[in-house]
Amino acid sequence: MKSPIVFQSKAKFIALALLVASPNFMLCAVETTATLSSTSGSTPGSESGSESGSDTSPVSDLVITFNDSYKAYKQAVADNNDAEILKFSSQAYSLGKQKFGDKSIDTVNLGLNYAAALSQEDKTLDENQAKQRKAEAHQLYLDALAVYEVEYGDESVESIDPLLGAAQTNSDIKKAKSQFKQAVDIAEDSERPMLLASVQMSAFDGLKKSKYYDRRVRNYALSAFEIYEKNLPEDSMLRLETTFTVALISMVEGKNTKAIPLFETVVEQFSKLDYSHPYELVSHARLVELYEGKGDSESSTKHCLAIGSMRPWLDDQEQQALYRKEPRYPHSYVKRGKSGWSEVSFIVDEYGFVRDPKMLNSKGGSKFTDETIKALKQWRYAPKFVDGVAVAAETKVRIDYTLER
Repeated sequence: MKSPIVFQSKAKFIALALLVASPNFMLCAVETTATLSSTSGSTPGSESGSESGSDTSPVSDLVITFNDSYKAYKQAVADNNDAEILKFSSQAYSLGKQKFGDKSIDTVNLGLNYAAALSQEDKTLDENQAKQRKAEAHQLYLDALAVYEVEYGDESVESIDPLLGAAQTNSDIKKAKSQFKQAVDIAEDSERPMLLASVQMSAFDGLKKSKYYDRRVRNYALSAFEIYEKNLPEDSMLRLETTFTVALISMVEGKNTKAIPLFETVVEQFSKLDYSHPYELVSHARLVELYEGKGDSESSTKHCLAIGSMRPWLDDQEQQALYRKEPRYPHSYVKRGKSGWSEVSFIVDEYGFVRDPKMLNSKGGSKFTDETIKALKQWRYAPKFVDGVAVAAETKVRIDYTLER
């Protein structure tokens, strides 16, 4: 066994935040809004009757160069090549400004392509570089929004995409919330439910981790979920992602009877895939917590086994608890101001239960070990799998007991 996993136990109750691991989307609506004003296979601003190569003027050279850049951009998109998408969207936008003019719809649409490329996460950038890119993208979205509002009107559906982009890249979260709300309001007035759901989820994802997360933002996700339930099949990825989000919201709010069937739906649908999806793994783990919390170990066992079978186990890999019962801090030790720790070894059996806990070492008093063992007997793990079969394995943990001053 390697070093024990260390957990903290404190006399004062500390609320644990539920980490919501949900991807952020740079969402364009399911019902498309603004696009480049060109037909398939053509470039923005091209005329179908023009003869290529007949004009040798500088303007014609610009057109040819622009066309090449735009075609290279479209190919990069088809190849899903982020570096090339950024390079050629920037190039096409720069040349497009010369070709169409700053206020052209074609130009601002090219700017939207470039802004979307700038908004993609790039882990090679340092913090300042990332901020600069985000600021550049934000300005491009604002420029597009200004032209769209003149061209289509202040409350036009076409304005939704640049509004969402401006909100997602806005460093002022209060202004971003206002932009998200404006986009949602426009979508509501459009009477297009799928468009509304898409915009609502974009707003939810943009604000869920901010100080402006409130009931209205939470309701964006619930409303989108209802729309997707009515309009999309059960195995739709969009519907499943939203189901997962609403399940997490329900769990955080203590509505466990609502969360359980939602997580079960996610597990059922993703289990049909020939690969393991992160949402499936997280849903299994949440279901272990929820079932154990209500004392239903039988129901949680199948999810412990599912997680164990999904993980590629290493020979020396330590097991992580899926459900932990917080050890009770001995009351007499609290009065005396005693702190300490207890290290315990045990077997995780083939069903993920803790068996045969034994004290290895401790400091501070025997009651720390007593409380540790009592709590550990209620913990649940994903059992290790060897050659596709669940097996019992030994592990150990150390629990530290500290008093808050």
